Amino acid sequence: MPEIKIPWWLPQVGTPEERSYLNQALDNNFVNEGPLSTKLETEIATLVGARYAVATTSCTTAIFLALKALGIGADDEVIVPDLTFIATANAVHLTGARPVLVDVEPATLNISLAAMQQAVTDRTKAIVPVHVTGRGAALTKILDFAAKHNLPVIEDAAEALFSKQGDKYLGTFGRAGCFSFAPNKTITTGQGGLIVTDDPELHIALRRLKDHGRPRRGTGGDDRHDTIGYNFKFTDLQAAVGLGQLTYWKQRIARMKKNYELYRAELAGLPGITVFPSQPEEIPQWTDIMVENRRDELETALARQGIDCRKYWFPLHQQLAYRLPDDNFPIANRLSPRCLWLPSAFTLTDADVHQVCVAIKKFFQA
Repeated sequence: MPEIKIPWWLPQVGTPEERSYLNQALDNNFVNEGPLSTKLETEIATLVGARYAVATTSCTTAIFLALKALGIGADDEVIVPDLTFIATANAVHLTGARPVLVDVEPATLNISLAAMQQAVTDRTKAIVPVHVTGRGAALTKILDFAAKHNLPVIEDAAEALFSKQGDKYLGTFGRAGCFSFAPNKTITTGQGGLIVTDDPELHIALRRLKDHGRPRRGTGGDDRHDTIGYNFKFTDLQAAVGLGQLTYWKQRIARMKKNYELYRAELAGLPGITVFPSQPEEIPQWTDIMVENRRDELETALARQGIDCRKYWFPLHQQLAYRLPDDNFPIANRLSPRCLWLPSAFTLTDADVHQVCVAIKKFFQA
């Protein structure tokens, strides 16, 4: 394959701010979870308008901890959309509960309200909507439905940091919201995740679960462990990178929104191509399109020109780990093999996006 000239995503690390915080962590001689981790939690909570934030090892463990803190476990069921990264379902499985897969909406690829309503049983204990590519799920309707059935909503906002619905940040609507700091996100710490909540009791339960049953950091010696917990602590080395990254969050999301607007304008009216919608208050983590025919051929043609794209996930029900018949997932079945993430890095230029659009148009005109 030719050298990648236009990346699908390209993390940007090593800024002066990151190096300064890293030196601070080293000077503190405390590179486990400490004051910088607390500072990152506080800053993210403030930015998204949440009372509490708890950093952890990944968004997967964040979702697991949120569900576990709500008492969800063996013999329970948790509703999860069929079209998401497998981590959403795996986090449910970690609790001992069963992920119940439901179909998605064709316009947004977010969880289908109708399918969700049909999936509820007396064993259903929570709903985990996923905000795909930063697009908010239909939270007002989901929360109304959940309230009628006394079901907590845990938002998988891995791809939705700084996205809003109305004037409120995604991740702050449900009992808890979970963010990702993986390398292909707006803010990265290499690996890492964060849970936000306004519930003080849930906050304490999360603290205990992520740190061996301790509600606050201990000595490792004569600490009190009143409940069972695990070791999903963050580190100050990761927090140092994240704090440095936060210096640039506004510039990064502005560039991501610009990428999206350029794609939408240049690909408008191209037969067989649909750019998925993004509302002005949403941050398109990546720009995704639906290609009615020849998606795989298009992806190959772009790759030959050094343009890197990413094909959509297989529906979870088609994965061997969660294999189910196709019958209940007509939308995921139809759209997954037609969807493609275009180059979306905040390091792109207008010229890069224009080059991608020209290559797409030439492919369909050939």
